[in-house]
Amino acid sequence: MTTFSFLDDYSEGAHLDILSALTESNYVQQAPYGEDTYTAAATSRIKARLAANFDGAIHYVASGTMANIVSISSCLRPHEAVIAVSSGHIVVREAGAIEATGHKLITVPSVDGKLTPENIKVALSSNAHFPHMAKPRLIYISNATETGTVYTLAELRAISALAKQRGLILFLDGARLGAALASSKNDATLADIASLVDIFWIGGTKVGALLGEAIVICNPALKDDFAFHLKQRGGMLAKGRLLGIQFQALFGTRNLFLENAKHANAMAAKLAAGIVARGYTLDSETATNQVFPVLPDSVISTLQSYFSFYVWSNAGNDRSVIRLVTSWATNENQVDAFLARLPQH
Repeated sequence: MTTFSFLDDYSEGAHLDILSALTESNYVQQAPYGEDTYTAAATSRIKARLAANFDGAIHYVASGTMANIVSISSCLRPHEAVIAVSSGHIVVREAGAIEATGHKLITVPSVDGKLTPENIKVALSSNAHFPHMAKPRLIYISNATETGTVYTLAELRAISALAKQRGLILFLDGARLGAALASSKNDATLADIASLVDIFWIGGTKVGALLGEAIVICNPALKDDFAFHLKQRGGMLAKGRLLGIQFQALFGTRNLFLENAKHANAMAAKLAAGIVARGYTLDSETATNQVFPVLPDSVISTLQSYFSFYVWSNAGNDRSVIRLVTSWATNENQVDAFLARLPQH
């Protein structure tokens, strides 16, 4: 029997502050469909962290896949396509959800898990035989990336400038945005992101919420009729208050959103340092709460008797890359237990 799971950052339920907020408000009657006072307060708190002249809109959904589906499909006409890296979450981890909405994914290789202006230009030039090819229209990035890396402010500015120059929509998947903002490698703020992208979302599920993500529409031209897309895709909850209450707690005076993310990152840093100290290498630098060590398959097999984690990829020579994810609830004893089971290399 396994003693602890490093599979993901949502194996636990929710932070106690969030459970308390849900319990304390349980019998208070509120308007449905996100028209409640808690959601309004959550929106005000998020907007306070954005640009002073923010003129967009914020909507709440239950899951990250729903956030991606509704956001991307609402922006595009039927013949328009999405540019993403081949390792992008919507490419490899969402069962073709975006293609199922009728939009082609144009994939390019990543650089440390990230999309670059150069790769975007390649995608544009190789998909320009109109009207015989789907038209590239939306740039998809995630921060943190699927491999746990973080976009710098300079990188975001470069992609944003290219998007504006080419008339493209820039969309940021923020499933682990908390981890990215809390990273020691990060130099961008939430306000920076809101000023550079057209639409993004803030992940709550992976930073201590029971469930929920906040879609932030920064480009005013994209906010009209967004609620219709949300309703048609099944993303509008009757008890929308459940999402609002949680984001009100995450973005309160305690700033639980960043506090939880910083803790998860710190546990990952401790885990990564311990693995390297035992003589193993990492497939990528640990910048957030995901660690990708390269281990012998025999060691992996032994560890799987005690811990749950994903075997990410084959590294050759009877070795594999595994993924270890820490969360807001991971404690040092759990990290120490993993390292104690890892033999010196």
